[in-house]
Amino acid sequence: MVAVRAILWASLVDDPSAHPDLFPTQKEQDQERERLFTILEKLITWENSNDKEILAEARAEIGLSSKGKKPNILDPFCGGGSIPLESNRLGLNSFGSDLNPVATLISKALLELPARFGKLPPVNPTSQANLTLKSWDRSQGMAEDIRFYGEWIRARAIERIGHFYPKADISTHQKGHQEVHVIAWLWARTVKSPDHSWRGDIPLITSWVLRRKPGKPLIWIKPVINTVNHTIAYQIKEGGIPIDGTMLGRGKASCIATGATITRDYIKQEASEGRMKEQLLSIVVATKQGRIYLPPDGSGKQPNRPSQIPSAKLSTNSRYMLAPLYGMKTTDSLFNNRQIVALNTFCDLINEVRILIENHARIAGLADDKLPFRDNGQGIVAYADAIITYLAFALDKLADLNNTLTTWKRDAECPVHLFGRQAIPIVWDYAEANPLSLSSGSWKV
Repeated sequence: MVAVRAILWASLVDDPSAHPDLFPTQKEQDQERERLFTILEKLITWENSNDKEILAEARAEIGLSSKGKKPNILDPFCGGGSIPLESNRLGLNSFGSDLNPVATLISKALLELPARFGKLPPVNPTSQANLTLKSWDRSQGMAEDIRFYGEWIRARAIERIGHFYPKADISTHQKGHQEVHVIAWLWARTVKSPDHSWRGDIPLITSWVLRRKPGKPLIWIKPVINTVNHTIAYQIKEGGIPIDGTMLGRGKASCIATGATITRDYIKQEASEGRMKEQLLSIVVATKQGRIYLPPDGSGKQPNRPSQIPSAKLSTNSRYMLAPLYGMKTTDSLFNNRQIVALNTFCDLINEVRILIENHARIAGLADDKLPFRDNGQGIVAYADAIITYLAFALDKLADLNNTLTTWKRDAECPVHLFGRQAIPIVWDYAEANPLSLSSGSWKV
């Protein structure tokens, strides 16, 4: 943002050498140039992004160079709208376009929605009853409504699906019986071993390490192999040296029970024919003292998969789409049952909260022109469109952090979203976040 701001301003403000009548000597030009650099330095300091005095000074210099005519800025490939936004900040007329509908929507949310409703007070009844601010600049009212209706959605979600996210008992780590919310379940995909001497499932995992953080002891999972029952249990260890993960690289794995090599083609075949499963490895809870890692329990039990699920085919281009090679051929296959239930619930609640927003906007006195935002609406329906758009972005982010391709970041101790790059990879061990918690991967955070 600040780089865009600097480029725009520097492109529109004349260098002193362009005005020899005003700055005839090299010394005078250098002095004027230093003065302009000082303005630029203040302008690109992040904390000054909305400083009215600094912005006014910057705009004045643009006005001098453009002889009072406000320049038009065109960004034909505007993406998320950084250039149009910074153009507006500098008081310029900006125009942007993009073929990507997602980028276009983000740009509209960044520029058009705040421009139309940014100075309105919030419409929710709690804020209406406590209107302590005399002015609502910089979209403060909209932000207050987004928080209010977002909390409304979260409360209803807890009522409807909270029972799918049980608490965990941490009495073994702290004195007395105490149950706390789980923030994440850590899973590994499994396949049957190609070695017929082992009848159980084999975890596919890149690393057994759960926490690798400076100044804190290493925490890792120790697999305990039962050669009689052909099962594997998982213990949480602190300190020591963890064993290597079962994944060997290039899609190959090793059977942890027998040492047999599991080829990439074998894993692909098992996955494509629906025989790849999942095994819960650990549960993560958050306390005031930090993260606690617990062995698996019944809290990972998945609900039934909903019958109505949005689904679309994924590209099978192996250059950037590896998940379909392992049986994940549609969008819904990227989520486990609990994640699908949660995302469906939040989606339903966003539709439901629209009615509430419109009712509150009507009571607050917004115009009832019945026009949506896209038809240049200025009232109740268009305002509900605006708030719903931001809440839908929150749902998008929730989906990005609540799928079976999110990894566990061992130094930050939190889930990492899927789209680290423009691709859908395959992930062997993944973190299922609790969307109702107050930690990373949740609706609130």
